[in-house]
Amino acid sequence: MYGWHLKLLRVNLTTKKITTEEIDPKLARDYLGGRGLAMHYLYKEVDPLVDPLAPENLLIFATGPLTATPAPTGNRYMVVTKSPLTGAVAHSNSGGEFPTWMKRTGFDLFLFEGKSAEPVYLFVNEDQIELRSAAHLWGKDTHETTDILKGEISQDARVACIGPAGENLALMASIMNDKHRAAARSGVGAVMGSKNLKAVVAMGNKNPALHSEAAMKSISVETSKNVGADVKKGSNMRIYGTSYVPVVTNTLGILPTRNFQQGTFEHVHNVDGDALKNQYLIRHTPCYRCPLSCGRLTEVPDGPYKGKGEGPEYETISSLGTGCGVSNLAALVKANYLCNEYGMDTIGAGMTIAAAMEMYEKGYIPEEVIGQPLRFGDHDAVIAMLKKMAYNEGFGKELAQGSYRLAEKYGHPEIAVTTRKQEFPGYDPRGSQGMGLLYATSNKGASHMEGDVAYEEVFGVPVKENPLTTDGKADLVRHFEDSFALMDSSGVCVFVGIRYMFNKDRMILPQILSEMLNLSTGADYTPEEALKAAERVYNLERMFILKAGSTEDTLPPRMLNEPLPDGPAKGKVVELDKMLPEFYKLRGWDEKGFPTKEKLEELGLPA
Repeated sequence: MYGWHLKLLRVNLTTKKITTEEIDPKLARDYLGGRGLAMHYLYKEVDPLVDPLAPENLLIFATGPLTATPAPTGNRYMVVTKSPLTGAVAHSNSGGEFPTWMKRTGFDLFLFEGKSAEPVYLFVNEDQIELRSAAHLWGKDTHETTDILKGEISQDARVACIGPAGENLALMASIMNDKHRAAARSGVGAVMGSKNLKAVVAMGNKNPALHSEAAMKSISVETSKNVGADVKKGSNMRIYGTSYVPVVTNTLGILPTRNFQQGTFEHVHNVDGDALKNQYLIRHTPCYRCPLSCGRLTEVPDGPYKGKGEGPEYETISSLGTGCGVSNLAALVKANYLCNEYGMDTIGAGMTIAAAMEMYEKGYIPEEVIGQPLRFGDHDAVIAMLKKMAYNEGFGKELAQGSYRLAEKYGHPEIAVTTRKQEFPGYDPRGSQGMGLLYATSNKGASHMEGDVAYEEVFGVPVKENPLTTDGKADLVRHFEDSFALMDSSGVCVFVGIRYMFNKDRMILPQILSEMLNLSTGADYTPEEALKAAERVYNLERMFILKAGSTEDTLPPRMLNEPLPDGPAKGKVVELDKMLPEFYKLRGWDEKGFPTKEKLEELGLPA
């Protein structure tokens, strides 16, 4: 078999025993790799009712069969575990360089079980595999940790690690790789911290053998040409990264503002892509072998918010920025840098602070509890709260539990804008109905990265859908969810996948990816089989979360009962009840959202 190494590395952190296991080729073919293959092991080995921060939970790093190949953006990995934030499944995706270096170690998956008695990190350089002391790294931020490890080992090493947020078990803690790239959502960094695993260091030259290397290179060159032609035409993604999006969503009235109390932000141009480009952009920064190069190296050169790093991207602007009413771009950029250094999801952190701001302004949380005023627009307060969250200090201990638990504690759960206790990303679904259905049904809780139908509803890619209608949205969401599972499991980036391998013929993406998978693995997928594998992955996740007790597909009261007060979508709520029954039917689930026996048999899944 090609493409896959068909090997996983099992690390028992309790006993320090490290073993290598062969992966069944049929299993790899059925679940593709990445998100899918990791989910198989999670479902097989973890009790869905386990405490996510207990040693019995697994933490799985997983590459796909297109990772470390010439496939366009074939440089992604997934972190899969049971989420401490949602109690459901977590599958967080990241790029940078680490994923390719991880695959070059000769393994497809790193599987961590148990808990170390003391801080450790894993070093893998092909056949040299060691657990080493991380005592000197504990308490260091992600940038310091990366620099120390590369200095001790080699500048050729690639590092994924947690910062203080993960060490202190903040439920929005991320795992950062290559300093600036994040497997960010659902608290995966807290699971890593709970195991006393500070970092994973990867080196190696074991590129996977390809079934047809010349043809794979040819496809990569052709796709890169298509991307390049789009860039020459003035692609917003290349010029601004995702920082151009605030103006788009503001125009549609779906830009999260002051904890989703509004859909437009009056100071949007202070924090949009042009402002970032003109004031702080240094250059474009690509992930490894990416033709799009949507990352941004930025610097605030002086003043109280001085710093240098990457970003912010749209989701950070809409959470730590407009979500908190912040219009000071320098402070927003600094807040983004701090989240990366602390190892913290900017969406979860920002929207939790936004919820706290609303509760403070409405008198639900007294100032003496917080330790200072916490009003919308106070950028210095945002920065102060981020540090408290990461270091588990004062009111930060409560913020670090996420907005749902915070709002529930103070008697106003309606303030938390979450699904499965995970904060909403940057699209108000009252003006984007498909996104509302997506947030409600997402296996990992509210997430645009589960199947971002905003591509069609907001950006018109590949076709424009009316964002205010519910018609056809059940089928659209189902299609996007399966397509994202296919890309996540294969090991490619959704940005290039959706923009350059997608059109109104919904089989185009499976056709292109099945061809790439076949050139990589020789597994002879048909497009239908590749898409069926993705559906299998999605349904296996569904079975896991149902057994974990996450059985309600709904939205917070604000989305269902409070009409948008402003913008083109003024007066709209999410009409979930019109979409959900049709979605269940299309999925082959019963009226309560449980996969039917017939659907499980069709997919070859256990009941």
